[in-house]
Amino acid sequence: MENLKANVILDARGLACPMPIVKTKKAMNNLEEGQVLEVQATDKGSKADMKAWAESSGHQYLGTIEEGEVLKHYLRKSSNDEVTEKKHPNVINNEDLEKRLEANENIVIIDVREAAEYAFHHIPGAISIPLGELEERINELNKQDEILVVCRTGNRSDLAAQKLAENGFANVINVVPGMSGWTGKTTGINK
Repeated sequence: MENLKANVILDARGLACPMPIVKTKKAMNNLEEGQVLEVQATDKGSKADMKAWAESSGHQYLGTIEEGEVLKHYLRKSSNDEVTEKKHPNVINNEDLEKRLEANENIVIIDVREAAEYAFHHIPGAISIPLGELEERINELNKQDEILVVCRTGNRSDLAAQKLAENGFANVINVVPGMSGWTGKTTGINK
């Protein structure tokens, strides 16, 4: 195997989503254009998260190497003229989603948080499809449905909404700020 050289190594082992991405964003800001960042993580979901974040932020996802329990993600910082973090254009706030649920509108809610986050509390009727599983489970969704995507803070749901739009889903809306600010009905293990 080629000797992979990284300019900076970031230790994100033992951290759960969204912390590996948060730390990666900070580390990436301190790199010079063209430099390579190696992110060491143990969160299995970080592979999909890193790839999706790199694609949405304009940086280059080079790949991931698994060494035992550790995932080593390699990302290259793009130049400033390449970097514009894309955001999904269609957004609604929690209050508007709550009104739509109360009106029994025909909408599909996808919760892209990890399965454990969903299990403890989620919006009744929301479908759990963690961000890392979205590509392989995309055929479970109907492209004609109006799909509202929710996560904890609106970041993972933004990436998921972009991914759905890229795959021909025309009516996708990101819910912001998501479950971190949700005051509506919830169900789950503790309910």
